[in-house]
Amino acid sequence: MFERSRKGERALLLQPRRAGDSAVSRNIEEVDEFAELARSAGATVVGSLGARIDKPNPKFFVGSGKAEELKEQRAALDADLILVNHALSPVQERNLEKYTECRVVDRTGLILDIFAQRARSHEGKLQVELAQLKHMSTRLVRGWTHLERQRGGAIGLRGPGETQLELDRRLLAGRMKQLEQRLEKVETQRNTAKRARQRNSVPTAALVGYTNAGKSTLFNTITGAGVYAADQLFATLDPTLRRMDGLACGPVLLADTVGFIRDLPHDLVAAFKSTLAETREADLLLHVVDAADPEHDQRIEEVRRVLEEIGAQDVPQIFVYNKIDKVEGARSRSESIDGGQTARVWVSAVTGAGIDLLRDALTTALQRDRVHTWLAVPDHAGRLRARLIAAGFVSAERPAERGWDIQIDAPRALIEPLFGLPDGEGNWLRTQLESTQAVAAPKRSTAKNQRPKVSAESSDSR
Repeated sequence: MFERSRKGERALLLQPRRAGDSAVSRNIEEVDEFAELARSAGATVVGSLGARIDKPNPKFFVGSGKAEELKEQRAALDADLILVNHALSPVQERNLEKYTECRVVDRTGLILDIFAQRARSHEGKLQVELAQLKHMSTRLVRGWTHLERQRGGAIGLRGPGETQLELDRRLLAGRMKQLEQRLEKVETQRNTAKRARQRNSVPTAALVGYTNAGKSTLFNTITGAGVYAADQLFATLDPTLRRMDGLACGPVLLADTVGFIRDLPHDLVAAFKSTLAETREADLLLHVVDAADPEHDQRIEEVRRVLEEIGAQDVPQIFVYNKIDKVEGARSRSESIDGGQTARVWVSAVTGAGIDLLRDALTTALQRDRVHTWLAVPDHAGRLRARLIAAGFVSAERPAERGWDIQIDAPRALIEPLFGLPDGEGNWLRTQLESTQAVAAPKRSTAKNQRPKVSAESSDSR
C-alpha cells in the first residue's frame, strides 16, 4: 500500500465552489468537513483558497489565474502539498503538480489515505490496497517517459520492447488480480459464517450513518463492547459484530460498520463490497444521525445515496438521532412515521438516555419481520418437519396425537423460499402460516418513504 500524505505535512487546501450555488452555508460546511479530513490524515492545514468553478478547466481544473494564485500562496505559506476538495483527472493532477512545483492530492486520494492509516484487519488492509491501486493505475500516464525501453534491440529480441510505464501497468494489474483473489477467499469465509447465523435464526441489525455520527459509541453502549471510538472521521473501518441478549424478540447480532461521507470514492465502495454486504443483507438498519449537526438533513440524504449505491435502500430502518446531550432542550423520545413502519428514536450514546426506547423499537421492528408461531405438522409431513429442523427454524417441539406440534421461530425472508417445495409441502406450509397470520406483515417501505421529511425533522430534533 502507499500513503499519499504524511503526518505533519503542511497542507494548503483548494476549495472549489460551484458557480451559481446559492447555498452558502452548505459550501461553508463542505469547507469545514474537508479541513477535518485533512487533519484526520495527519496534515497541518496552513491555508485555504476558494475557487469559483463555472466550467472545469481541462488543464488545471481551475482557471489559469487561480492556478497562478495557488502557486504564489503555496510558496508564501511554504506548504508541502496541495489538497483539492474535488476529484481530479490524472492530467489535471499532473499539470497542477508541475505548475505549482508541489505534490497535489485530490479528495479521492485523501480519503483513500485515511482509510490506509485506519485499516486494522487483514480484510480491511486488502480492500484499501485494492482501492488505492485502482486509483493509482489511472495516474501512470507519461509518468516514466524519461526512461529507455527495458527490452528490445538485442539479437533475437528486436521489436518494440517494453517501457517502464508498461511494466508498471502490468505489475499493478498482477497485484490487483492477486488482491481480488484473496478478497474472494475472505468473502467465502464471511459467507460461511453468515450461513451459520442464518441456520441459527439469529437476526442481524447494522449501524449505518454519516461518519462521526457516534455509531461506535452507540455500539459500545448497547452491547458493552470495547471497540475503538473517537471524535474523528472514519474512526471505524472494520466491521464488528456483537450479540445482544435480553430482547423480547430473542438474541440479535449488531454490526458496527464504516461511516459514509459525501462523494465516497467508487473504487472504495467496490473494494469494500464484502464489508458493506453486512449492511445490504441485514434484517434491519439503525440509521444513526448526529442530532447536534445543523446539516443533519443533508447527511441523511448522503447516506441514502450510498445505501442506494450498495443496494441496501429497501432494508427497513430505524432513525436514531444521537448526541441529544449536545442539543439544548432535547429529550429522549420515540415516535413512528410512515404509518408505523419506521421509528425515530432520540438518544444519547454518552449518557445512555433513550437506550431503552431504542431497544424497544428494535424489538418491535424485528418481531414484525419474523415468524414466531406453533404449527400442527401431520405425521405424513415428516420430510417437511425434517427440513425445518435442519434449517434451524424449530425452537421447540412436542409430540401430538397425529404428528408433531412444532414452534417456528425464524426470519420471514428465510422461510418464504420453502413455499416452493414440491409435493404440496410448500403450499401446505404457506396455508398454515397464513392462517395463523404469521406472514401477514406490511410490505417494506422504499428508501424514499423511509426518509423523514426534511422540514418536519429540523424542528423535531431540536
